[in-house]
Amino acid sequence: MTAVLCIGSVLWDVIGRSASVMRQGSDVPGRITQIPGGVALNIAMTLVRFGLRPALLSAVGRDVLGDVLVSECRDMGLETGFLYRSEDLPTDRYMAVEGANGLIAAIADAHSLEAAGDKILRPLQDGRLGSKAAPFEGLIALDGNLTEHLLAQIARDPAFSAADLRVAPASPGKAERLLPFLSRSFDSTGAVLYVNCEEAGILCQTEFADAETAAQALVARGALRALVTDGGALCADADGAGVVSERPPEVLVTRVTGAGDTFMAAHMAAELAGQDRAAALKSALTAAARYVSGETPHD
Repeated sequence: MTAVLCIGSVLWDVIGRSASVMRQGSDVPGRITQIPGGVALNIAMTLVRFGLRPALLSAVGRDVLGDVLVSECRDMGLETGFLYRSEDLPTDRYMAVEGANGLIAAIADAHSLEAAGDKILRPLQDGRLGSKAAPFEGLIALDGNLTEHLLAQIARDPAFSAADLRVAPASPGKAERLLPFLSRSFDSTGAVLYVNCEEAGILCQTEFADAETAAQALVARGALRALVTDGGALCADADGAGVVSERPPEVLVTRVTGAGDTFMAAHMAAELAGQDRAAALKSALTAAARYVSGETPHD
C-alpha cells in the first residue's frame, strides 16, 4: 500500500534567475529554466531522494505539457496512477523571477487544479487508497494551492481522519486557506502545519518576532503541531508538550523557490526514518540549506 501521498499542485515551474540584484523594472541577463514543480510535486521529488515512492493526487491536463510532465514524474520514481487527467483543463504553470536579493515576483497559474476540485480526491474515497469506512492511514502532504472550499472540506472529511496530515500554505497569500486546520473541531487526530513567520502571523492575525513564539501561538490556536521557519534565524517545532528549536546552517543562497517544500519533505522523511523531533528538525534544515545553496539538484 502507498505510504505517502502528496496532494496539491503538480505543474511546470518556469524560473528566471539572475546573479544581479533586481528591483521593479529590472532588465538583466540570467537563465530561464522549465522544470517539473508545484508544492506537492516538489515535496514528492524530495521524498524520492530519501528512498520513498510517494503517490501524486492532483490535476494534470491531457495536453502535450501534461503528457511530458507525467512521463517525467514516472521516470523520477513517482506514482502517477492516481492523478486526475482532464481533457478540458490545461496543465498548470508557475512563473517566478529571482535575483541575488531573493524572489522578486511570482505568478501561480493553478486554475486547472482549482477547477478540478474534489475530483482529485476520488482515490481516497472510492477504495483505491481509502474510503470513509476504511480511511487512508499513511502520511499525507497537503498544499494550500487547493481552493478554500476544498481545504475546508478536507478538514471535515472522514476519509482523512486516520491520516498523519501535514499541511503547507504554498505562499503567504494563501496562508488564510489553512484556517480550517486550526479548529479544535477538526474531525481527526489534527494537522501538522509547516509555515514561515509571515504565514504564521497571517493565521494568527499578528506579527511574530521569532519562530518559537509563532509556533507556540499556532498550537494555542488549534494546530496539532507547528513547524515555523524564519529564514536564517531559529526554526521551531512546537506541539502541546513544548517546543524544539534549531538554527539553519549558514550557506550562500543561490535559489529560493522550492526551499520550503524541501524542508517539509526532508522533515517528513526523517520522521519516517525514526528520527526524534530534534534530529528531524536538524536534518530538514540541513537538506533545505543544501538545496538553496545549489548543492542539491532540482530534478
